[in-house]
Amino acid sequence: MSEQQKNPNLDAEHDLKSETQNETVEELLEPEVETLEEVTENDELAKALEEVAQYKEAALRAHADAQNVRRRAEQDVEKAHKFGLEKFAKSIVNVADNLERALASAPDTGESDPVREGVELTLKDLLETLARFEVKVVDPHGEPFNPELHQAITMVPNPELEANTVMDVVQKGYTINGRLLRPAMVVVSSAA
Repeated sequence: MSEQQKNPNLDAEHDLKSETQNETVEELLEPEVETLEEVTENDELAKALEEVAQYKEAALRAHADAQNVRRRAEQDVEKAHKFGLEKFAKSIVNVADNLERALASAPDTGESDPVREGVELTLKDLLETLARFEVKVVDPHGEPFNPELHQAITMVPNPELEANTVMDVVQKGYTINGRLLRPAMVVVSSAA
């Protein structure tokens, strides 16, 4: 007979030792498995949080870009409303110049001249219409020279006036909504 058959307690004892050893090994391995699972979960969480941050930043950038595009479009529409008539106004101010030249060339005899009156009324109506659309006349006679609004044709010595004063306006200038449409052509005084 074998020893195991002779002593059944030995068998039970051996099984108990084996089970105890297995449990001890499992207990030792369980924290490592849990730690490994925790590390894996933490890595996945960190990656997910990083992705969320990237998506959030991309969404914020897209929102900011959309706002910029909207603002630029609004500015473009506003400029189109303000300055859409610019080319047309440049052509019309030439008509005003021609009407002024016609009045300057026609002698003022003091008598009633229907042609002269018609030209005067036409010029007056044209200037009022231009003013309604924010086209304003720049007539700087006697003012200091301003290079932003005036274009000097020549400088003439004049001891009666301060230097850089507009002596004569050869051609009036115009602005549209505060922007220069055409500079005034002027003769400027220089120091004597």
